[in-house]
This record gives sequence, C-alpha cells and structure tokens, in this order.
Amino acid sequence: MIDPDAPRIRDRDLAPVATLIGDPTRLAMLVALAEGRALPAGELARYAGVRPATATAHLRQLVEAGLVSVRAQGRHRYHELAGPHVAVLLEALAQLAPATSVRSLRSDRAARGLSEARTCYDHLAGRRGVELRDRLLAAEAIAPVDERDHQLTASGLELLANLRIDGGAVRSSRRVFARTCVDWTHRRPHLAGALPAALTNQLLELRWLRRGMGRELRVAADYDQRLDEWFASIGR
Repeated sequence: MIDPDAPRIRDRDLAPVATLIGDPTRLAMLVALAEGRALPAGELARYAGVRPATATAHLRQLVEAGLVSVRAQGRHRYHELAGPHVAVLLEALAQLAPATSVRSLRSDRAARGLSEARTCYDHLAGRRGVELRDRLLAAEAIAPVDERDHQLTASGLELLANLRIDGGAVRSSRRVFARTCVDWTHRRPHLAGALPAALTNQLLELRWLRRGMGRELRVAADYDQRLDEWFASIGR
C-alpha cells in the first residue's frame, strides 16, 4: 500500500538533477567517485578528459546540487559522493543504460571483471554481491523487514562475530542497515548499507577480495572455500 503522506515523484523537480547528471563531463566524474574514493579536482579532470578549470566549474555545480561533498585536508581539497544514495542513483541509471560496445580484449576483460565482483560505492556488487545476499538469506542471518530492508538475526550476529565484525556497532549505525539494491549487471538484488559495507571492508582486510582497476574487485583463489567455511561456522 502506498503511503499517502510519502513524497511523490510529481512533487519533486527532477529536471535540475537530471540535467546535471546528463552532462558527460559531470557524469564521468560521478562514475569515478562511485568507486568510493575521495579524489582531487585534478585527478577528476583527467578522468573526464577536461582542463582543471573546467573540472572545477563542473564540480562546483555538483557540490551545490548536493551530489558531491568536499573534504579539506591541509591545503588539498578532496571530492567524494555526498553519500551512498548517490551511488544507488548511478546504479539505477546503469540498469536502464545500454551496454557500451566492446572494442578490445582489454575492455571485454574489464566488463567481465565488473560483472563478477566490483564495488557499488563501498559494498560488494556484481555476481559475488548477489550471491552474498542470497547466502545470508538462506542461512537466516538476515530476515526481510519489508520489500526493501532487512534486519540482523541471532544467527547473523554470530556469523559477523565469527568474521571479527562487531554486529552491535553495525546495527547502531545511523546509516541504512541492509537494503535491496538491484545489480545492473545481473538484474538481481545485492545489498547496500552498513552491513554489506562492513562485510566488504572485512573481506578486503582478510584478503578474500582485493582491489583491481577502478571499481573491480578480484576474488581470491580460495574465496568459495572460505565463504563455505564461514557460513558453516554458525552454531559451532
């Protein structure tokens, strides 16, 4: 049932945001920031293929629109997405966009790598992200709250502890805990939010995953074995 008090699309002026995102230069910068890193204007200019002064002007617009935030560190200024909700927006756009043409073996390998495992802002996406959500549900480590959100169960709390993650701290985060995010490469949901971000960070720390080029994540040779053993640790 639709909440009559909830914001409706027709009550929002979508055109300014759509115009900002529709510009190829600004979109290239947003896609670069979707890797979850904070980048200086000069590096974003190289990503977008524009002059630094042009990049600065575009970044100012993105900051004013609330899509990008700026963090000062000494004399340097770093830009990052204003939050995971912007990454979700980009992921949703990717579901609707046609695939880019593959022009080389290198680009084909890159596309396959992103489809297998990548970051969606700060959480695991691609086939491995979809698989992780499916296994958490099958193990009853998380349970649906509604059509989008999930909560942690007692088994899930134990599972996190077995991976040296403080489940209580993750649950107390002000961020959305575990929300469905449809994966653009597989048209099936992975999880976004505090829980998958904590899991992804720990899998990187444990070297089950490692960072590749851009958003790509590379899976350790024994990743599946480690994942099986982790899920089998419930109740031991």
